[in-house]
Amino acid sequence: MQVIRALGADPARWRHGYDLGIETGLKAGSLYPILVRLADRGLLEAAWEDPAPRGRPARHLYRLTPDGRELAATTTAPAPATAPAPAVRARGRLASQPQPGAA
Repeated sequence: MQVIRALGADPARWRHGYDLGIETGLKAGSLYPILVRLADRGLLEAAWEDPAPRGRPARHLYRLTPDGRELAATTTAPAPATAPAPAVRARGRLASQPQPGAA
């Protein structure tokens, strides 16, 4: 849903995967399979950059389809925040948990 929300911020704009990765915090190994699945489900358009910038290969560009825009519009909840780190761990247990043999 992070990818849908990111694309939904400006649904008509073509976006590079690299930019989406930075915005969502997703690594390429997670992001690109998500983009492929969204495109396979008809929620995302993918196209080659044309013309390719001089000196580097063309990249894929992505934007939402009308169905993807509808999904993005219904997804109003903010992206889930990263959970805070748990309390300091001591030997695999939370420091706040009693240790065996402790009184």
